[in-house]
Amino acid sequence: VRYEGPVYPVNPREEYILGYKVYPSIAEVPDPVELAVIVVPAKVVAEQVEACGKRGVKGAIIVSGGFRETGPEGAAREEEIRRIAREYGVRVIGPNCIGTIDAHTPLNTTFVVGMPRPGDIAFLSQSGAMAAAVMDWAAGSGVGFSRIVSLGNMVDVTTGEMLAQIGADGRTRVVTGYMEGVEDGRTFVREAGRVSREMPVVFLKGGRGTSGAKAITSHTGAMAGDLEAYRAAFRRAGVLWANTMEDLFDWGRALAWQPLPRGNRVAILTNAGGPAILAADALEEAGMRLAPLTPDTKAFLRRRVFAAASVENPVDVLAGAGPATYAVCLDALLTDETVDAVVVIQAPQDWFKPASLAEVVGEVANSPLGQQKPVLTAIMGVATASDATQILHARRIPNYQFPERVGSTLAAMWQRCTWLDQAGAEPPPERPGGISADDARRAVEAAQGWLAPDRTEALLRAYGIPVPGSGLAPDVEGAVVLADKLGYPVALKLAAEGVTHKTEVGGVALNIRSAEQMRAEWDAMMRRAAERDPGAVVQGGYVQQMLRGAVELIVGVVRDPQFGPLVMAGTGGTRVEVTRDVAFDLAPLSGRQASDLLEQTSAGKMLEGFRGAPPADRDAAVDVIVRLAQIMLDVPEIAEIEINPLMVMPQGEGAAAVDARVRVAEAAAAPPQAAART
Repeated sequence: VRYEGPVYPVNPREEYILGYKVYPSIAEVPDPVELAVIVVPAKVVAEQVEACGKRGVKGAIIVSGGFRETGPEGAAREEEIRRIAREYGVRVIGPNCIGTIDAHTPLNTTFVVGMPRPGDIAFLSQSGAMAAAVMDWAAGSGVGFSRIVSLGNMVDVTTGEMLAQIGADGRTRVVTGYMEGVEDGRTFVREAGRVSREMPVVFLKGGRGTSGAKAITSHTGAMAGDLEAYRAAFRRAGVLWANTMEDLFDWGRALAWQPLPRGNRVAILTNAGGPAILAADALEEAGMRLAPLTPDTKAFLRRRVFAAASVENPVDVLAGAGPATYAVCLDALLTDETVDAVVVIQAPQDWFKPASLAEVVGEVANSPLGQQKPVLTAIMGVATASDATQILHARRIPNYQFPERVGSTLAAMWQRCTWLDQAGAEPPPERPGGISADDARRAVEAAQGWLAPDRTEALLRAYGIPVPGSGLAPDVEGAVVLADKLGYPVALKLAAEGVTHKTEVGGVALNIRSAEQMRAEWDAMMRRAAERDPGAVVQGGYVQQMLRGAVELIVGVVRDPQFGPLVMAGTGGTRVEVTRDVAFDLAPLSGRQASDLLEQTSAGKMLEGFRGAPPADRDAAVDVIVRLAQIMLDVPEIAEIEINPLMVMPQGEGAAAVDARVRVAEAAAAPPQAAART
């Protein structure tokens, strides 16, 4: 089937190309023209985009390369294309892409030979080579596609925008993609989240190293690399994170073709023990588990299989069982109330064709009962199983060459199911109360770099985040006076410019119980500071109330350049970068989302009460995380905030920011009210 609309080649030196009349310029092409595919040298692409704009063409695909991927000169060419496209209202895909395919129209604007069969899986890719490889794979796998889009450098149309378009095309059931980066992270999260509520979205992220530019002096900044930001963005938007191209289309096929499991209990039906063991291992590693099977199911199976067969899960019907036995057993497993999904495995044998098994599995799986639970198959091999694979894929049952691949696939389907349940029940985050925006702005006014402790404390108090009683002492006698006022025991912390991790320079003394001990600790601390950093500018010591009987957390927020404020929470202490027991999410956060952050780490168990300890005030910790995220949304000058430790007291007694750091990236102007008073 060929594209039935008119095609107009444009070339100043030819009269006919492949039987089509050629026009010397876009201006001379007959009306109407909806799309221009530009394949010319990079240096003349901009003028052709302008010609399209003047002609009234509103869509262009730039296949040509030679832009920002080649260096500064190419980047300048790309910027000129962006300017012209915006001036004339031309939407551009590319440059440096292979084009797009709509298999249903059908329309193929790529230079890759062939058209995938029409289907309901879309594939977006920033890499043209990946898109070409997927087309070749699809031709031999029996998998159809709705759209294949190569996005290239994304001078205009972004991944988020293309997601929105494909999500509304009426022909796509699953969107898959290969991504290296995003042009507008917030738009991607918004559009992907909207599309994910209607259909599964699965992406493979290339270039998964941590960005060295973010490894700054706070723990939060050091651990919040590109990878964590993208993972948080995918989770927030409901995008499934694939680790390999194999995952991408293993999951994509199953999500497009099969119903979602309503639980994580899986039955395995096999003719060989080894493959079943591999499948069971893969399922367990992915967070799934074997269904227990009811006594009635096992009794039914026992009467219909060989005496030596196993009716426990995995159900092993042995090598002598034929397609009819598989059909009866599969029907019984789908009927069992303890089973949420079934995996059918067949190891190669020589007494019936795998295609005959594929036929009966397809019939049972597509019965009214079968359509309520997912069925995945592993009819193993290639040479003997290719016909079976084609039959199964035509029946919308994904077949895998090896059984290990079913584990991550069913786990992705179960993750999709749980995300949908949570997304439907999740209220939008609410702005916390008890905030003084004016006080917060004054705390960062005219500041740059790390805020002084008193300003940091003022900022936290402005957002309702409790801090222990404290004060800055310029000398040892001032420290004694402060300690007497606050009440022993107290902590003493070094106050010095440029010192953010005080413990690393011996700048923290805890549990000081008397004036004599205070004087001794002060002298020792100042001596250590002078020895380790003779040039340090010491302002004195920070005296703070000691808090006891608490769980130590670390909570922080760093401003990611793509996705905005990235929130971190987990187990606190001085070794947090070694243990890395932390989790990330995007701001703003609801209370449940903040609580989920803690549950992703051992902090969740610590707060419940670990080894006889009383439960800690989880609600107070969650409230601090929500408020910390809100600060970053409200005060754009702040680059990062970290509290380590956040001391969480026993249940009902609250939480307090014992040690906090705030870094301001650019000086904040005075708030209007303050300016009026001066």
